[in-house]
Amino acid sequence: MSGIYIHIPFCKQACHYCDFHFSTSIKKKDDMVLALAKEIAMRKTESDGKIETIYFGGGTPSVLSNDEINFLILEVYKNYKVVENPEITLEANPDDLSAERILELSKSPINRLSIGIQSFYEEDLKMMNRAHNSAEAKKCLEEATKYFDNISLDLIYGIPGMSNEMWRQNIQTALDFGIPHISSYALTVEPKTALSKLIQTGKIAEPQDEVASNHFMILVEMLQKNGFIHYELSNFGKENYFSKNNSAYWLGKKYIGIGPSAHSYDGIKRGWNIANNSLYLKAIQNDELPIETESLTISDRYNEYIMTGLRTIWGVSLERIKNEFGSEYLTYLLEQSQKFVNDDLLSIENNILKPTPKGKFLTDGIASDLFYLES
Repeated sequence: MSGIYIHIPFCKQACHYCDFHFSTSIKKKDDMVLALAKEIAMRKTESDGKIETIYFGGGTPSVLSNDEINFLILEVYKNYKVVENPEITLEANPDDLSAERILELSKSPINRLSIGIQSFYEEDLKMMNRAHNSAEAKKCLEEATKYFDNISLDLIYGIPGMSNEMWRQNIQTALDFGIPHISSYALTVEPKTALSKLIQTGKIAEPQDEVASNHFMILVEMLQKNGFIHYELSNFGKENYFSKNNSAYWLGKKYIGIGPSAHSYDGIKRGWNIANNSLYLKAIQNDELPIETESLTISDRYNEYIMTGLRTIWGVSLERIKNEFGSEYLTYLLEQSQKFVNDDLLSIENNILKPTPKGKFLTDGIASDLFYLES
C-alpha cells in the first residue's frame, strides 16, 4: 500500500478552466468532513501495508479549518499503519494562506504545501477567475517559505496573450522564492467549462499549440539550468523533493481515494467514487460505499504502464514489459515504437524506452500510438 488521497469537493469560486468535481456551496462542509472520516474507517481492510503518503486534493482543501484537517489525519492514523515520517500534502490557494494560517499549519502534521499560483500576472488570474490576486500570490510564498521547506507550486502556460518573456518572468518569480518543486500544465479547454464558452463566444482567444510548445521548451530549459530534475512530463523537482504521492501513481503503486469523485487502485482493479456530494453523503450515512470498480485486463495494465512510464524519468522498462505482460506485448511495443525512434522522438538505452528532449512535449500522443488495442 502506498497512499491515501482525500478529495475535498469545495471551492470558493469556479476557475474558468476547471472540470474537476467541486461545489461552491460549503453548506454541507461539516457533514462532508464526518462522511470522509467514516469512509476512511470503512475502507481500512483495503490496506495491506503501510501508508506512506496522505494527500488532500480537490477542490480546494484549504477551505477546511486546521481542526478539520487534523481530525481527518487522525482518522487515518487510527485506522491504518502509517510509516514513521509520511509525506502529508495540503493543496491550498494563496487567498487561504494568511500568515496566521501558515503558522498554524506549520504546527500541524502537514509537511508539504502544494500552492495553486497558476500565474503572477493580474490579467491572467482575472481571465482564469482565480480567487487570489498577484500580490496575494507573492505574499503567501514569502510567508510559506519561512515555515515550510517542502513546497510545490502550480503554474499554467500557453495562456492567450502571454509572451515568451512574460512566461520567463513567471518562472523566474517562482525561482526567486527558492521553491523546490514546480508542477506546470498547458492551459487546456475542457468541454462544458466557462473557458470553453468564453472561447466559443469570442471573448477569449483560443490557446495556441505553438505558444504552449514554446513555453514548455522555455520551462524545461530554465528549470534544468536551476538544478531541477524533469521527473514527470508536468513535474520538476530538486533532488529529494519529488512528490512521493504522485510518483506512487506513476509507478503503479496502490492507493485509496476518499471522497466524492476520488479514484482508487489496488494493482488489479480501479475504482471511482460517485461525483455527487449529496449522493455521496447519503450513501456513507447509510453505511454504503458509493464506489464503482472495473477490473483491468492485461492490455489495460500494459497501456497504463506505457502512458505513465513515458511521462516519467524512469521510462518504460522493456524487461518489465516482457516479464509482466509477455513477449507478444514486447514485440508489439518494439514494432510500434520503431518509427518514433527513427524520428528521434523516442530512444532505447539500457533496455529503457523513453522520449528524447524533442519527443517530450508530444509524449501523450506518442503513448496512444503504442497502446495495445484488443480486437
